[in-house]
Amino acid sequence: MQGNLSAWLVKHALIHRSLGFDYQGIETLQIKPGDWHSIAVILYVYGYNYLRSQCAYDVAPGGLLASVYHLTRIEYGVDQPEEVCIKVFAPRRDPRIPSVFWVWKSVDFQERGIL
Repeated sequence: MQGNLSAWLVKHALIHRSLGFDYQGIETLQIKPGDWHSIAVILYVYGYNYLRSQCAYDVAPGGLLASVYHLTRIEYGVDQPEEVCIKVFAPRRDPRIPSVFWVWKSVDFQERGIL
């Protein structure tokens, strides 16, 4: 099932993969490491102006690593802001994921501990 953001990304020919929705109904998308910085800028311009959290985990022993970003569209007068979860997977042998510090300054502390 494709969510609103995934449909918007498809409409604008932006490469991603829909991972469905989490237990709270938040849309989850996968972005390739090489596309992450440009898509992060696009998401910010689209209105996802608040990075709520960022974390990382081992997908499987000896396997991929994942960096997870929870983004929110904060707008005046909106009681239930839109949220999205972005997952960027990287191979353990070359675990490079571009920093998004210049997009969301709040990621500074989390990225230093993870990337």
